[in-house]
Amino acid sequence: MKTLYKLYQLFIAVPLFIVWTVLISLTVIIGCTLGGGHWFGYYPGKAWGWLTLKLFLLPVKVEGRENLREGESYVFVSNHQGMFDIFLIFGHLGRQFKWMMKHQLRKMPFIGFACERSHQIFVDKRGASKIKKTYDEARHILQGGMSLCVFPEGARTFTGHMGLFRRGAFMLADELQLPVVPLTINGSFDVMPRMRDYRFVSWHPLTLTIHQPIRPETQGPENIKKMMNESYRQIMSALVPEYQGYVENPDQ
Repeated sequence: MKTLYKLYQLFIAVPLFIVWTVLISLTVIIGCTLGGGHWFGYYPGKAWGWLTLKLFLLPVKVEGRENLREGESYVFVSNHQGMFDIFLIFGHLGRQFKWMMKHQLRKMPFIGFACERSHQIFVDKRGASKIKKTYDEARHILQGGMSLCVFPEGARTFTGHMGLFRRGAFMLADELQLPVVPLTINGSFDVMPRMRDYRFVSWHPLTLTIHQPIRPETQGPENIKKMMNESYRQIMSALVPEYQGYVENPDQ
C-alpha cells in the first residue's frame, strides 16, 4: 500500500496540488488587487487547505468548534508540527483570520505574492523598525475585527514535541484585551516532519483541537504570562502521549 500511495502522489496528487496552488494564488492576487481583499484573502485559502488534504487522502477530525462565538475576534495560537499545519488550520478552523508568518515566505513563488496581496502579516525581526511595523500591522488587523493565527514557537519542531513559546501574540492579546484560543495539532509531524520537506507524504490521520478561549482577566505582564502558560498547558494536554513533554528546539 505504501508503494501504491507513493505512485498516487507522484502521478496524481502532486501534479494536481501544483496546479491548484498556482490557480488559488492567482485568484487571491487578482481578487485582492481588484478590491475584494476581505473575501479573497480568506476563502480561496480555505479551499486550498481543504482540498490539499483531500488530494493526499488524509482524514481530518476537528474537535471544539463549539467553543468559538460567532462574530468574536480571537488570537489563535497553535503548536507547529509540520508543513501540513497550514492546510489543516486554513481548511478546517472555520473562522476568518490572518496569518503571522516568517518574512522569508514572501519569496515563495506565487504563494508569497498572494500572501502579500491578501495582507497576511510577515514577521521581520531584522531591526527594531521592522519589528514595530510587524506589530503595528497585527494590531491594525485585530482592531478591525479580524482574528489572527500565530505559531508562538516561531518554527516547526524537529521532534514532534513542543518548544518554548514567544510572547508576541500574547502581548497583542493583552494590549487589545482579546481572548486567546489554543489549538492543538496532532498528526502533522507524522505526515511530513521538517526533516522530510518536499518528499513523499506519509499517510496519517490529522486532528485539530480547538480549546476554550482564555479571556483576559487583568492587563499587563502578569496577564501575558498567565495566558501564555495556560495556552501552553492546554495545547500540551491534547497532544498524543508520544509527543508529550517539552523538548528544546534548536531553531528557536
